[in-house]
Amino acid sequence: MTNLEQQVLTQVQAIIGNEEQVIGRRGILIPLKKALINEADIRVVIDTVSADPALAAHLLQRSNTAQTAGVVSTKSRSVKDALIRLGQVNIYRYAFSFYLKERLDELAEPYKKLVQGYWALNEKIAHDCIELLRAENEAGVGIKVDADEVQTLALFSVFGQVIALTAFAYLNAELPRPVSLKVLKSLIDQQQQKLSLEAFESLGLDEDLREEFLIAHNLRQTQNPDSAGLVLRRVLSKRKLLINPL
Repeated sequence: MTNLEQQVLTQVQAIIGNEEQVIGRRGILIPLKKALINEADIRVVIDTVSADPALAAHLLQRSNTAQTAGVVSTKSRSVKDALIRLGQVNIYRYAFSFYLKERLDELAEPYKKLVQGYWALNEKIAHDCIELLRAENEAGVGIKVDADEVQTLALFSVFGQVIALTAFAYLNAELPRPVSLKVLKSLIDQQQQKLSLEAFESLGLDEDLREEFLIAHNLRQTQNPDSAGLVLRRVLSKRKLLINPL
């Protein structure tokens, strides 16, 4: 690693640790996380989510993705239905990704276009995972894993790249002389695992998500045949996106 790359890595890591800068609008996310951690009554969670109609609509739409694909039989017809079915872990993961995406849309070019490309890739991977579950069910070898757990995990498939690029955009906005994107590309190629795990920890995401991410990228093994990470690993391997190739 060159001196410049080390300097940029240190600065990017510092920005990654600033949740407010990375996520931005957290007015709903903070009380939502508190309510979920405290296992608050579902009415409290509903009221918290409903305070942001855009988030409520997003969670309702997300909760029906698997149903539309034929993986889940029951359709959520209200925000209450959606939140009950999703469960606290998936509610927070979806909400976090919603506000993160909102923040990414505010980035200046060329970072906005680049990070949106990563986000589109996340969505394609999530779609592939749901299609894989559907195909397994139709073949009679259905995996006993929650479809939304797989989908929320998939939305973090290239989390390190997304967060590193976001931090790099903020860094370059403050520098009198911007650093070339080639430096960031080199860092991502060399430090994807490190950047991903630091982002999970710094941004307060659940431990199970980090563990399944490691399983998905073939960085950790599991004896659980119904691991969401194993489902994602098959999709990432096919797309040649594994941090540790098979």
